[in-house]
Amino acid sequence: MARFASFSEFYPFYLQEHSNVVSRRLHFIGSWGVLLLLAVALYTGNAWWALGALFCGYGFAWVGHFFFEKNRPATFKYPFYSFAGDWVMFKDILTGKLKI
Repeated sequence: MARFASFSEFYPFYLQEHSNVVSRRLHFIGSWGVLLLLAVALYTGNAWWALGALFCGYGFAWVGHFFFEKNRPATFKYPFYSFAGDWVMFKDILTGKLKI
């Protein structure tokens, strides 16, 4: 198993694991869903929406991995870096740095 000394070392690996455009799109949709569901949870004061956010984010991402990337999500080996990678990739897509 590769070891990464920093997130900046990990992120290129993360992007390689997310090279399939459909998988990236699914991650992007799932991240929007997370933000929406967390906003609903805050607005309503109902924590069940936050649980839904968890399922939404990982659900879309894991469909991308298992059916399109044909790999295991980085979350299983690098949970913290992977979580950060999701949001950096989301930002990179929003800003046009990464194409979907």
